[in-house]
Amino acid sequence: MTQRQRKRKRTAELDTIVVKGAREHNLKNVDIELPKKKLIVFTGVSGSGKSSLAFDTIFAEGQRRFVESLSAYARQFIGQMDKPRYDMIRGLSPTISIDQKAASRNPRSTVGTITEISDYLRVLYARIGEQFCLDCGKPVGRGNAQDMVDQILDLPDQTKIMLLAPIIENRKGEHRDRLKQLLIEGFSRVRIDGVIQSLGDVQKLPKQKKHTIEIVVDRLVIKAGKAFKQRLTDSVEQCLKFGQGRVLVHVPTREDLAFSEARTCCGRAYPALSPPLFSFNSPQGMCPDCNGIGSAVTMDSDKIIPDKSLSIWEGAVVPWSGYVKRGGARSWGGRQLAAMQEQWGFDFDRPWSKMTRRQRDIILHGGGNRELKVKWDSEKIQANVSLTWEGIVPTLMRRYQQTQSEHQKKYYAGFMAEQTCATCGGARLKPEVVGVRVGGKSIVQLSEMTIGEANDFLSGLALTGNRRLIGEELIKEIGNRLRFLINVGLDYLSLSRKGPTLSGGESQRIRLASQVGSELTGVLYILDEPSIGLHQRDNIRLLETLFHLRDIGNTLIVIEHDRETMKSADWIVDIGPGAGLLGGQIIAEGTPAAIRRNPRSVTGRYLAGKEDIPCPEQRRRPGREDSSWITVHGARQNNLADITVPIPLGLLVAVTGVSGAGKSTLINQVLYPALARHLHGSDVEMGQHDRIEGLEHIDKVINIDQAPIGRTPRSNPATYTKVFDLIRDLFSLLPASKVAGFKKGRFSFNVKGGRCEACKGDGFVRVEMHFLADVYVPCETCQGRRFNDATLDVLFKDHSIAQVLDLSVRQARDLFENQPKIATILDTLIDVGLGYIKLGQSAITLSGGEAQRIKLARELARRDTGRTLYVLDEPTTGLHFQDIRMLLTVLDRLVEAGNTVILIEHNLDVIKTADWIIDLGPEGGHAGGRLVAQGSPEKVASRKSSYTGRFLRDILDA
Repeated sequence: MTQRQRKRKRTAELDTIVVKGAREHNLKNVDIELPKKKLIVFTGVSGSGKSSLAFDTIFAEGQRRFVESLSAYARQFIGQMDKPRYDMIRGLSPTISIDQKAASRNPRSTVGTITEISDYLRVLYARIGEQFCLDCGKPVGRGNAQDMVDQILDLPDQTKIMLLAPIIENRKGEHRDRLKQLLIEGFSRVRIDGVIQSLGDVQKLPKQKKHTIEIVVDRLVIKAGKAFKQRLTDSVEQCLKFGQGRVLVHVPTREDLAFSEARTCCGRAYPALSPPLFSFNSPQGMCPDCNGIGSAVTMDSDKIIPDKSLSIWEGAVVPWSGYVKRGGARSWGGRQLAAMQEQWGFDFDRPWSKMTRRQRDIILHGGGNRELKVKWDSEKIQANVSLTWEGIVPTLMRRYQQTQSEHQKKYYAGFMAEQTCATCGGARLKPEVVGVRVGGKSIVQLSEMTIGEANDFLSGLALTGNRRLIGEELIKEIGNRLRFLINVGLDYLSLSRKGPTLSGGESQRIRLASQVGSELTGVLYILDEPSIGLHQRDNIRLLETLFHLRDIGNTLIVIEHDRETMKSADWIVDIGPGAGLLGGQIIAEGTPAAIRRNPRSVTGRYLAGKEDIPCPEQRRRPGREDSSWITVHGARQNNLADITVPIPLGLLVAVTGVSGAGKSTLINQVLYPALARHLHGSDVEMGQHDRIEGLEHIDKVINIDQAPIGRTPRSNPATYTKVFDLIRDLFSLLPASKVAGFKKGRFSFNVKGGRCEACKGDGFVRVEMHFLADVYVPCETCQGRRFNDATLDVLFKDHSIAQVLDLSVRQARDLFENQPKIATILDTLIDVGLGYIKLGQSAITLSGGEAQRIKLARELARRDTGRTLYVLDEPTTGLHFQDIRMLLTVLDRLVEAGNTVILIEHNLDVIKTADWIIDLGPEGGHAGGRLVAQGSPEKVASRKSSYTGRFLRDILDA
């Protein structure tokens, strides 16, 4: 081969990704050529086909080709992956998808475990951590046999003790060889899993269960004398020999005393430091009471006594209110209360809030061994009964655990809530683990810092000697990972933040940070709106991260609607022109400048300023009277700094601030739960605050969040909005239905009769996969149509019930144009920009933004009261400029009817159209939670201390 041929072969790699004839979902034979090693933005109206091209075609094919490269043995566990519909794809690199799916729902999952920073911290603390005594607070030193003997002799005379040598701790297996060896060595007894047994009588241990085995070295009774001390010393030394330097002293009436040659102080043995010891997922380190969760579901005193201004005789204690009001002191419970008043001096006519703390504690948690004499006097029985007061909380918990009645169980569960573990205080770890410090901080304290604070702490850590040599590389690796998280705008999170509480945008950016840390090159990354939940200030740092991935040789395809991201892109692909069947075409592609000049591109017109979302000509103003406001006093949940926030009613209110400033905490954890409890009797958990004034001015509250409308393929927009009930009513009235005797239930896929029984009306059959998530495949009997043939024979305008479910909302609107009730609901879906989704589309395929707008459409179809408060958390997620314009029209309609709409939002096009802004900050995490500015957009824009104001100023002046 000549040098010229070798050079030509080296440059044979395509510098573009070529896609020909893509037809997945609504794509219309799309041909496109995408440059490699560039930042490419896919944009277009919602439902135009962006995800179909990026995820369902390019990523799906990349994934399929990877699976095809595996061995036949590996593929049998994965199954055959469907090939996307296309003619040709060339130049495809290894693909990695970073989408908006939520982080793990496991309560053990945290930011630290997801990013693997916790793994490095565990090694760091195990290798250079210093153990401090829990009793005296001094560094823990080594123990010796003589000190142990002296401490054992401090026990009272005639105390029976048993000296044990731990040989196996929390390990699976039968351990037969080890037990035989002990017999040979002359031992006769062992303690296995807490039970003393003769070695000769030990049964076969379960192989898959973890066991703890300790040798019984000696059994003694404490007494004075030199001979006894010598025997005790010999036995302790024997324990240390067989127990790898550890001794357990079993005293029947108290907890075992533990001693160790390695770490002992104040009669307490401390375990040798190892990485599993610092894990709340390991039995060695987890708190034994909450098993490393940090919380437990227990009786909540706030639910038992919700109104603390009432006295007990007025019904302050909800479980007692029935018999207190019915029989008062004549009932058995009432007689106990009367006895407490008489003998213990309690005054149950005083409001609960005015009673002393000790009195409240006794009523709630019991009087201990204190005796209470209750006089019972009835026609048949007269007696004085002596008893101890159990307390409301233990009584309710006991009844909850003992009752066999589901009704009673549900009743008692209504008084329960998840509360911090009383043993570990939410630390999740054993006390001795929390006593290990690096730089004066325990692993719990370091994990509770924000990521920015943790990075500063580790950067300023001054280590010397061996600790520096051991810890240097670990700290460097941890620091790198922390900085990656800071660069994607997550510096306000803490490492202990639970995974289930993360938003889709936060979990996506965490995965993006881990990819930045991997430093891979030549990879095709596909991201779905990474800017979700980010303030404009933090968006700049996110873009720098994306630029870094591009600059080291990767290709990025980003589905995005953010103006700044599009302006910074190397290449933009505008897909449209409409949604659903009206989309699926490449309208324009090229550099941002080329897109701005393209007259066919709706996106280009917005980027060029030819079209814009206008500010209202005249903003609505809040009323001066008290009835026009709701005021939250003393909000201090999470990072809120004991703030008082007035919220005007009858306006479009935007709650803004940098990521982590406390917006969601104020609205979703304080205001909404308070309104839901006050108006609807909800038992939703309420964040800490002093009081809320003005609740009486609202008669209905609706929280329209981004939670899925259903978690199974059976759920869909038609069933959620109730339009399917009306459609089934219509089908049951058709002549063919009347002839066949079909009722409304015949057209339901949830009950027997009309549905396909092979798939139970799902349209899909679940196939269980080894080691992988279950896979859903179309039902072979009904071909995914859900209904049997007899049901499908009933037609409305040549459409069966299955074909109706397969229509888009806009197509269904044309079909049912003469059915006013059905058309009204479909119109609301079109109004919120969802004309493209199918009526029967599975709920699990809908994005968070789509689910939120379906909920909004459902509420729009209902009759509002004119005094309703709507809460929406980032409703612009997944929305193009044109869709935002439609959404704002709908929200304005709600406000014009006298309702209040509160938006938690970062999108400046929405913020500028609001009547009132509440800006929190100034930073995220501990440096946030304060009220920075409030008022009209123009007023907030004039505040120099507001980051929102700075960006708002530019867009208002434009």
